[in-house]
Amino acid sequence: MKQSFFAKFIIFSSLSIMLSCGTTKKIEALKPSPSNDAPLVYKNKISFVTMPIEITQKEIEHQLNKNLNGLIYNDTILNDDKTEMKIWKIAPIKLTEKNGNIISAIPLKIWAKFKYGTDFMGLNDTREINLNGTITLNSASNLTNWKLTTSSKIEDFEWNESPSILVGGKNVPITYIINQTLGIFKSKIAKKIDQAIDKTCDFKPHVLAVVEKLSTPFVTSEQYETWFKMVPIELYVTDAKLSKSKITMNMGLKCNMQTMVGQQPKNGFDASKIVLKPISDIPEKTTASVVAVSTYESASKIVTKNFQGQEFGSGSRKIVVQKVDLWHKDGKIVIALDVLGSINGTIYLSGIPNYNAVTKEIYFDQMEYVLNTKSILMKSANWLMQGTILKKIEENCRYSIKGNLEEGKKSMIPYLSNYSPMKGVFVNGTLNDFEFEKVELTDKAIIAFITTSGKMNIKVDGME
Repeated sequence: MKQSFFAKFIIFSSLSIMLSCGTTKKIEALKPSPSNDAPLVYKNKISFVTMPIEITQKEIEHQLNKNLNGLIYNDTILNDDKTEMKIWKIAPIKLTEKNGNIISAIPLKIWAKFKYGTDFMGLNDTREINLNGTITLNSASNLTNWKLTTSSKIEDFEWNESPSILVGGKNVPITYIINQTLGIFKSKIAKKIDQAIDKTCDFKPHVLAVVEKLSTPFVTSEQYETWFKMVPIELYVTDAKLSKSKITMNMGLKCNMQTMVGQQPKNGFDASKIVLKPISDIPEKTTASVVAVSTYESASKIVTKNFQGQEFGSGSRKIVVQKVDLWHKDGKIVIALDVLGSINGTIYLSGIPNYNAVTKEIYFDQMEYVLNTKSILMKSANWLMQGTILKKIEENCRYSIKGNLEEGKKSMIPYLSNYSPMKGVFVNGTLNDFEFEKVELTDKAIIAFITTSGKMNIKVDGME
């Protein structure tokens, strides 16, 4: 019994050794070392962001009332025109729109001292009066270099009570005198209002503040340490139009969009370097680029799953892929396959990453065995060199970035859904489907650049 068992053991061991020597070969190919790249900044082609801007009449009214308060006119010289006058704004200004012009109703308190009579034989006197009323101005408006300018004319005076003065114990109506006196100062008062509007309604700082906020780098993937950054180059703007209680114009932003892997990039926004250019027309379409990042670790796990349950071979000679590792070397992807079967060990291939727009997959084109592996296989496993086997291996070396694309789009949606970079400024927009642009490689990840188009608009309403 013991002899029988011992004999069987010897036969089994001998067969195992024979089989291992005859059908299984151990290979030890030289591992290609990964490229040691420094952190890189990737620049896309110049993008153009179209941003129609809407400034509500209510906002202009708010800014006017905020900045035009108290004493708005002061004439202290009596002798030149026999009148001294001070004018205060005593209640909020109300704005309406009429035929493309701004109509301003301004409640005022007026103090006036006027001289009447003649200097002949000292037959003259002065009187002081206090009046409350509303002046109505008609202002032709224009927006130049982001600044609202107006050319105003006084249309009407509406007094809360008829102006009068006590003379000889009687109230003498002097409406005609006051209106005549105010008529002298029509141009001066209108000019004062125009100056106030000019000073108040300079939207350039606000627009640049919005652009600066949009230029602030933000994280697209915390896991992969990727950042998105917009670098403005030029700003374009069309003529402004006042209609339906709002000022509208189109703004175009020419910019570079960058993505960076690694530490947070600096915000290099410099308002002084932004060129402002007037333009007659701006296209509606916005073009932008989004980055889809896949680390080699995550890509390796996905590709490994693709090989599960599959055999590759010719006749009785077969291998099974146990594990896949990916890394970057000299502009290509190295694919390391740990295999068992007719050969045991690790074989190395290389390929160029590409993109399938239909399946939304990254795949590796022009795959071939690296030189050292190729040399070893030619000597020990030439059957693996067959094109059909290599093609089948190639078909499994792919992974989807659909999830990355959806994440990228998702990360941008908050910036297009009533996003408020500052109080009273709101950004809205839409994004269309993505189109593949290019693939770049770093020492940490495969980066696919995707171009998208859409629309944006900015509304100014409720600033402090």
